[in-house]
Amino acid sequence: MTAPLHETSAGASTATVDGVPADPGSSGTPGASDKGIQGRSPWKIAWTRLKRDKLALAGACVVVFLVLVAIFAPVIVGLLGHPPDEFHEDQIDPLFGTPIGSWGGISSDFLLGVEPVNGRDVFSRIVYGARISLLVAFLAAVFAVLLGTVLGIVAGYFGGWIDAALSRVMDVMLAFPQLLFTIALVSVLPNELFGIEGSGVRIGALVVVIGFFGWPYVGRIVRGQTLSLREREYVEAARGLGAGRLYILRKELLPNLVAPITVYATLMIPTNILTEAALSFLGAGVKPPTASWGQMLSKAVNTYESDPLFMVIPGLAIFITVLAFNLFGDGVRDALDPKGSR
Repeated sequence: MTAPLHETSAGASTATVDGVPADPGSSGTPGASDKGIQGRSPWKIAWTRLKRDKLALAGACVVVFLVLVAIFAPVIVGLLGHPPDEFHEDQIDPLFGTPIGSWGGISSDFLLGVEPVNGRDVFSRIVYGARISLLVAFLAAVFAVLLGTVLGIVAGYFGGWIDAALSRVMDVMLAFPQLLFTIALVSVLPNELFGIEGSGVRIGALVVVIGFFGWPYVGRIVRGQTLSLREREYVEAARGLGAGRLYILRKELLPNLVAPITVYATLMIPTNILTEAALSFLGAGVKPPTASWGQMLSKAVNTYESDPLFMVIPGLAIFITVLAFNLFGDGVRDALDPKGSR
């Protein structure tokens, strides 16, 4: 029988790791050397890069905190505040309609003071307002990403008249006045629709309108990436092996589009928060008495001279939320960029 090719003359075998001889001074076990040459997936590399970005991690912590506040709003308000729609006229100066005391009525009972005129707890309304802003922003982003991804990848892969038609639709959507359309739509919405009443109808309308006007941005990015990916060698190889179009779209192209889609989704959410706040400020958001940050800013316009803190608090809530999402989105973009330096 032929002797093994790696057998030494002395009869002792030399351990190898991936074809490279191990250090003669080692014990001959490759376990210690394996750790230095283990491969890492692109997502593991991205996570390693993201962990080095302190600003992105700080933004992520704030985002997680805000999500938890929105989820557990009833518990938080039950422990630290008052019902958001409960009036406290005893906290309001009957002559001027402003909160009694300094700093907008801030006290141990009212952590962020009370609203002018009616005395509702500002802390409770800020906490419940986070629910509306985050819910609309997340759902609208999901709607836009799903629709934009499907139409963008179809336009980029099939090309021809399909690409031309979808591209013209995107151009028209990007030129359409979103705010005016939303205000006009909300003004004619019934109070009850599909079994949903009150603010639920407005929330559903905001999600659909913001998401519908947001998909062309995602669609353009996905279309451009698909035009590049469809000419790659592995796609040509899949075609040569007889793979169908649906298989190529689902198995070859879509996994390589996850990174740019993820980046754009994280950057779209803060834009949606600002859009919802602007629509609520203009009266096209949720119906009173449902709490909304934009609605609170709209009410504060009439009282900012006598109670400026009532305008500052919801403004800070919007600013901190949008800043946190932007910092986190920028960090995700840098972490997923294979040519980045971080």
